Amino acid sequence: QVQLVESGGGLVQAGGSLRLSCAASGLTFRSRAVGWFRQAPGQEREFVGVISGNGGSTDYADSVKGRFTISRDNAKNTVYLQMNSLKPEDTAVYYCAARVTGVGATPLAHMYNYWGQGTQVTVSS
Repeated sequence: QVQLVESGGGLVQAGGSLRLSCAASGLTFRSRAVGWFRQAPGQEREFVGVISGNGGSTDYADSVKGRFTISRDNAKNTVYLQMNSLKPEDTAVYYCAARVTGVGATPLAHMYNYWGQGTQVTVSS
């Protein structure tokens, strides 16, 4: 059974940092594209960023470019989302997702096969 578990969320002041982790069981992240998405109350889920299967490339939403960084540790089967210079508008539930049918790093949520349960990030002003 595949399970993705996010952790690292919490409450932080504007300008602060958090690092989210996405750990997988029942699935090897190696060679899999892993994306991060977020959903704020009353809003649709939106793409945050993605790391390619070989970790060689990343892509980010314009709203987080230069502030967020995705990395992966294949030995730990974990993908990270480092979030710096956080803003109140970054407040949302953050989800990681893994793609197994296909290898491309895509911002399209429906292309991902497995999702975590989400972790809350709240940024106070």
